[in-house]
Formats: sequence, C-alpha cells, structure tokens
Amino acid sequence: MAEAILMPRLSDTMTEGVIAAWHKQVGDSVKKGDLLAEIETDKATMELESYQEGVLLHIGTAAGGKLQVNDLLAILGKAGEDVSALIAQHSGGSAPVAAKTEEAPASIASASPVSSATPATASLDISSLEEVVLMPRLSDTMTEGVIAGWQKQVGDSVKKGDVLADIETDKATMELESYKDGVLLYQGAKAGEKILVNDLLCIIGKPGQNITDIVAASKNIGTAAPIVAPAAPAQTASNPAPVAAAPVAEVVVNEGRIFASPLAKKIASEKGIDLRFVKGTGDNGRITKSDIDSYTPAASTSVAPAATSAAAAPAKAATTPVVSVPAGEVSFVDSPVSQMRKVIARRLSESLFTAPHFYLTMSIDMDAAVAARTKINEVAKSKISFNDMVLKATALSLKQHPKVNSSWLGDTIRTNYHVNIGVAVAVEEGLLVPVVRFADGKSLSQIGAEVKDFAQKAKDKKLQPSDWEGSTFTISNLGMFGIEEFTAIINPPDACILAVGGISQVPVVKNGQVVPGNVMKVTLSCDHRVVDGATGAAFLQTLKGLLEEPLRMLV
Repeated sequence: MAEAILMPRLSDTMTEGVIAAWHKQVGDSVKKGDLLAEIETDKATMELESYQEGVLLHIGTAAGGKLQVNDLLAILGKAGEDVSALIAQHSGGSAPVAAKTEEAPASIASASPVSSATPATASLDISSLEEVVLMPRLSDTMTEGVIAGWQKQVGDSVKKGDVLADIETDKATMELESYKDGVLLYQGAKAGEKILVNDLLCIIGKPGQNITDIVAASKNIGTAAPIVAPAAPAQTASNPAPVAAAPVAEVVVNEGRIFASPLAKKIASEKGIDLRFVKGTGDNGRITKSDIDSYTPAASTSVAPAATSAAAAPAKAATTPVVSVPAGEVSFVDSPVSQMRKVIARRLSESLFTAPHFYLTMSIDMDAAVAARTKINEVAKSKISFNDMVLKATALSLKQHPKVNSSWLGDTIRTNYHVNIGVAVAVEEGLLVPVVRFADGKSLSQIGAEVKDFAQKAKDKKLQPSDWEGSTFTISNLGMFGIEEFTAIINPPDACILAVGGISQVPVVKNGQVVPGNVMKVTLSCDHRVVDGATGAAFLQTLKGLLEEPLRMLV
C-alpha cells in the first residue's frame, strides 16, 4: 500500500523547507536508509533518508521548490500503484493556493477518517480545527524519538514558542517548541515512550473539541501507529508529575534533562548530591533549595560522584547497579539502549567494518608547546588548553594536506579545502561531535572559547543539529583522562580521525644526553580507500613540526 512522506521538521524553528536536490526520481526503487533528497532548512542543508521501502511514485515539488512542514513531500509504494487518492488527500502540500495548505489537517477531522475527505474540507471552518503535530525529524539520522518529558500537559494553554516536550533523538535531547497557539488536547505517547518520525505527537486546538476522529485518522499519517487511546491523555492530565524515571530503579527520580534552580544546583554541587535522586516540588517537578535542604541520601547515592564525571556512557551505567548487595549474589540491571547509543553503535559499526582502517602513531616532543602555553596564558583573557593548540595545528596541517581532509562518498571522493574539525565531546548518554568551522582561520583564543561553549552546550543538552553537521576531520582527545595512546574509529564520511593521548614526562635523548622530556603520542586512523600511508605520514610530520615549534602556528 502506498504511503505518504510529509515534509519533516528538521530544526526546532523550521516552518518550511526547500528541496536542494532529489537523489531519487519517480520510478526509482528505494530502500530503507537510501538518500531521498537534500532539504535546505533555516539552519542547514540536511540529507533526508528513507525509512520505508518501495518505488518512488510521486514527488511533491521539483528541486528548488518550497514545501511547508507536514506538506506532501513524496509517495512510496508498489510499481504501477494508483496514488491519485493519496495525492488528493494531501493536495495542500503542492497546491499554490495558501488556503489548501491548511486544508490537509481539516480533512482528517471530517466525519469519515479515510475517504471523501476533500469535499468535506470545503465546508469546514479552518480556524476552528485542531492541528496535528507530528514527531519532527530533529537530526539527519533520526528515525524515531523518545519523549524524555512533557513540559505541557493535556488541558494546558500553549503559545507559540512554548516548549511542548523534551525529545530524545539519536544525538541529543532537544526541546520541541510549539508553532501554534491553543490548548494541548492530546499527547501521542507518555514520557519514556517512542514515536516514529511523522507519527502523531500531539494535538493543539480549542477547549472541548472532539478529537476522536482526528486520532483515528492520523494513524494513516506515519509509518506506524504507537498512539495511545484518547482516554490516555485524561490520565496524564490528572497525574502531571514527571514519569520519565518510571522504568528506572525507584531511587532514581530524574532521568534526562533535570530542571533545578541555580541555587539548588550550587548547593547540590557543594554537598555532593546527585540531582537525579532528588524529587522536585516546584513547577513541573523543578528542584528548589528546600528540596536540597530536606534531601536525605539513600544507600544507592554513594555512586553520585561517578555521575559528575565527564566520562561517557559507562559512568551512567554504573550508577544504577551499584547498590548494597550481599557478597556472593548475582546482581545486575538491564537498561534500555538510548537513541544516541543506538546510532553510535550503528554508525561506528558500519565505519569499522566497511572502511578499511589503518593506523599511524607518532610521538611529539611537547617541551616547546608546554613553554609556549605558559607564556600565552600569562596574557590570554581565557586559558588556552593543549587541546586548543592541537586543534589549531591540525587545522593548519590539513590546509597543507587536503587529501587527509577528504570524505568518502561512495562513487566519489570529496577533497575539502575548507577545514571543519569535529571535536569529540563525552556526555553521560554517549558521544557528541560539535564542529569548529573554518578552524584554520581562527586564533587560539577563538578556538578555545568555541570548544568551551560546545562542551557546556553538550552538558546542558542544548546542541542543535547545525552544531554537529559538516565536519571534514575529527579529533578525539583522551589525554585529560590519563590515556597515553589509543586508536579511534573514523567518524563517517570523514576519511581520518586523530586520537590524542596525554603528555607524559619520560626520559628522552637530547644532544647525546638523557634528559626528562614532555612527550605526547597521537594516532591517525585512516580510511585506506581515500588516504594512503605516505599521505597520512606526511600529514603527521607537518603536525609534529607545528607542535614542536608552536611559533610557526602564529605566522
């Protein structure tokens, strides 16, 4: 049966998208994961992958055309299948008349949820109809989202710009803002539940409106229908307390984004209290000073220090099972895999097993860099880290060796002459890679400020898709954790990734004498389809020269 694909909401402020290019044409076979089109949003041009299989039977507009969010983008089905009825049902997506763009939701609310929707639309008052809000596609690889928490409950008034819910995607937990005024009449899932992209997320309309038909008809919009019965929102309205932590152990009250006053956060930090275990009594479960003052730590909170670490997912995994267990007893906790962890597993598995990796390791004398950093920080407004120096040196080296700054695109190799460096940042749920754009043209101070800003955004879960798109090279630095040397998996479509270890004081030979020296080891992982050994070695030699004589970076 043919299925409609609607224009997804690819950013939190997107209301329309422009088709930059179609990668499939009418009549082409499409598989799950195939690239359908490139869509230009208000923030970036993003790739739209298919989450269905079939034949492309219809496209809503040609390349260069513009579609509103939730307009008809394409139809997939079986070869030769008649899709005229489906096109008519979503005719607002391509009609030049603005009124018809708003009539698509109106047809859903008609007496018959399946057929004869278009004639009924003409007799309905558009302004009195509810608006269906579908699960937006908040990242270029997202196929489903998890409701981390609802900020509005059924019956609450909603204004444009109000945060409706926190959505956990495959890359981050993001706030979903409303683009309509009204009352929240329906929630498509409870906190902690999954919704596929383009499935019903919620309905916003006027108080007292009957939404039974729209809920039933909306099951035809998405690829699946994990929609709770209309009675479920009533239970949510009568029990508005946060339920995101329900599937976790009893002592864990808050999961995902935690709402707390600045004073409460400060006091909790001073007392070493993990806010995940504190029940908030403020609005929407917000933790206040009184909640911290009255909090009594339980036995399980002995793991709180682990949660404050900047290390990746293992820190979080360790917090739940570390409880008082008698010796000799088997004890474990099975935790559901987060959206971010799923995509990390899929993308890195694909990278490791499809890209032929090879590794080049080099030791770098950091004595001059250590001395230069000390002098720079005497006059710098903000402290410059060794990571900032490595990033700057890498950017300059990539300008000299553009083959290392390349991307594998299947049938072509893209050699990038701009330098956008992805910086791996560990968060509790996994790993994010925000991008420092045009890094070769930025000063150490600019790079340092940008990296610090990204790290804070990642910690606060405020990174946007535009922050992590478009890298041409990636750096992963574990030196601050005491790691001397490691290898990293390439972040596709980049051709290389640089793994940076810590600076160690070791005996070195200088001028025929053994003296203490500061040595840092770096390992370049290369995709052999793009980069050869000699090319990677030449890049590392340039990098080594810049870090061993850091004044060259200022020329």
